Amino acid sequence: MPIRRLSLVEQTAGHLREGLRAGRWRGQLPGVVRLSLELGISTHTLRAALLVIEAEGLLAMSADGRSRQVPESLARRKRPLRIGILLSEPLAEEGGQSMEIYLALHHALEREGFTVFFSQETQAGLAHDVDHIARYLKKAKPDAWVVTAGSRALLEWCAVQPVPCMALFGRRAGLPLAGVGLDKAPAFTEATRQLLGLGHRRIVTICRRLPRLPEPVAPLQAFLDELAAHGCRMGGYHLPDWEETPEGLEALVEGLFRGAPPTALIVDEVPLFVAVQQMLVERHRRVPAQVSLVCTDFDAALRWCRPTVAHIRWYSQPVVRRIVQWAIATSRQKTDLKQTNFLAKFVPGGTIGPVWQA
Repeated sequence: MPIRRLSLVEQTAGHLREGLRAGRWRGQLPGVVRLSLELGISTHTLRAALLVIEAEGLLAMSADGRSRQVPESLARRKRPLRIGILLSEPLAEEGGQSMEIYLALHHALEREGFTVFFSQETQAGLAHDVDHIARYLKKAKPDAWVVTAGSRALLEWCAVQPVPCMALFGRRAGLPLAGVGLDKAPAFTEATRQLLGLGHRRIVTICRRLPRLPEPVAPLQAFLDELAAHGCRMGGYHLPDWEETPEGLEALVEGLFRGAPPTALIVDEVPLFVAVQQMLVERHRRVPAQVSLVCTDFDAALRWCRPTVAHIRWYSQPVVRRIVQWAIATSRQKTDLKQTNFLAKFVPGGTIGPVWQA
């Protein structure tokens, strides 16, 4: 028997039926013009679909015949929690395990029956300005937020808001706020220690501004502490500032390899690692013969690299499970302010080796 295609009216009726049963609308249904604009269909199609829904008893006309009402039996049903995921960067610009975890989180929350959406605005797009971000969050009106890689100022603001918030990564330590992230400090220490053992002293970590300022996050501090413990003279050289653009990154690499160049680079995030790797090739710097490379993240694409890439590895499943637990507790109106860190580990690879002897 051939599969019958649903007409646009039937598709619209199905969408309305699902929304009403899920508790999307309560009391008075929005007007025909407003609802047709929201659904992106004509008023003619919407009116036809509404007649179907009314015949099923899922809507009723008001006494004056001017509006449609959601029956009390449906209105009393509990609406699923609407959770927004506030991204730090646009999803298309994320790479490595960050992209993996955001998509896995979206699917996991939906499987539990939550309504989930990614923010249309990002923290970077709002210039990491807390006032601008706060206005956007209030306008979006979710029931709860997952804030990814939030600054200290942003998470301090979130901690005093009535809307529940889960901090995914970010500077959340010590705040009365649910949070989950990674303990990368031991992995940074081990990576630095192995490089030092191979004779490296001019080791530079390239990362964005937020983890560095106003003071380095725990993994970066672990890197600096290990260098200091081995007698390295500390300064801005090991954790340089740079303009966060492709041109700024290129200028940073160009400047580093003038004079006394670094013998090892630890690069935060897969997209930055790939860019730095390409810049080294263009400058005829051989890896690991002339410069050792470590990536602080992992991506499936790195499996194809030869030599194998030294990297820091962690697993997304425990992180996702923790956020789902928080969402379930929040939906049951239970306060959950637990903060959890999962241990990451350093995985040596073929991109590190002894210091090059010219």
